[in-house]
Amino acid sequence: MAACVRVPGQDVPDVRTPLVVVNEMLRLAEVSASDVVYDLGSGDGRILIAAARDRGARGVGLEIDPALVAHSTERARRLGLADKLTFRQQDLFEADLTPATVVTLYLSPDLNRRLRPKLLQELRPGARIVSHSFDMGDWAPARTLQVSSHEGSHTLYLWVVPAKVAMSEVDAGLRARSSK
Repeated sequence: MAACVRVPGQDVPDVRTPLVVVNEMLRLAEVSASDVVYDLGSGDGRILIAAARDRGARGVGLEIDPALVAHSTERARRLGLADKLTFRQQDLFEADLTPATVVTLYLSPDLNRRLRPKLLQELRPGARIVSHSFDMGDWAPARTLQVSSHEGSHTLYLWVVPAKVAMSEVDAGLRARSSK
């Protein structure tokens, strides 16, 4: 397991996404120069750096570890991408996700499920969500993709935000599932 470090108060360890998987996540979401990519739990910034460098996208990284935010910010500056990328130390549940056209995740099954109502409420219809390794419970992905890397096999999930659904429907579905 690569770079697995726990930060106090953090729900997931810092595990780096292999670069081949990063590239496939961006390809699966069809990221382009017109996109604003939000990486929730951005770690060392590799997903956003690839999105900006290789696809011309703008991006925002949300990370709870201040050392990783500083590292990502400096790396983007050194690569000449500081005008396209912003990294913030922020709790992803408190962040405003409305500008995002693409959201990338490598969190945990529980966090993905907890994020689902926020994603559906704040993202515009047509926004894409790509998760490395973890699904969103009973929300069926539009596509899945198996990717091989030097670390093994990885499953990627893609969802496209549908036309707005009433939050009562989302809440009712989550309550019904959690009572099982």
